[in-house]
Amino acid sequence: RLAASVSGLEVFQIQLRKGYGVGDLKVDLAQLYIKAGLKNIGTVFLLTDAQVPDEKFLVLINDLLASGEIPNIFADDELENVINGLRNEVKGAGIEDTKENIWKFFIERVRRQLKVVLCFSPVGSTLRVRSRKFP
Repeated sequence: RLAASVSGLEVFQIQLRKGYGVGDLKVDLAQLYIKAGLKNIGTVFLLTDAQVPDEKFLVLINDLLASGEIPNIFADDELENVINGLRNEVKGAGIEDTKENIWKFFIERVRRQLKVVLCFSPVGSTLRVRSRKFP
């Protein structure tokens, strides 16, 4: 939190509640993608081991860290809003105005603006097991 504050980045942490699942995490991550990629706001996503009630969460985090893309994170209408929202910036950057180029521009900006901080305890075997499953 201190490093994010010094760097002028906003901090986001999921708020676990009863019934919080992978779908809820995808919604939260989609909001972070909009903030980082569309609004160009530097953001830190802080995740502790206590906030991982389901190992499937780590599949999404692994995708995020590996490529920056999370499959099916946006519905079709949200995807169109993202593409339309960045169209002028892409044209201004001298990039050809196609959906693929706009999406690549969006993902590259997300990769630059969204920082992921994982706070996992080394005590016990949980971290070791998770590290092997999700390198």
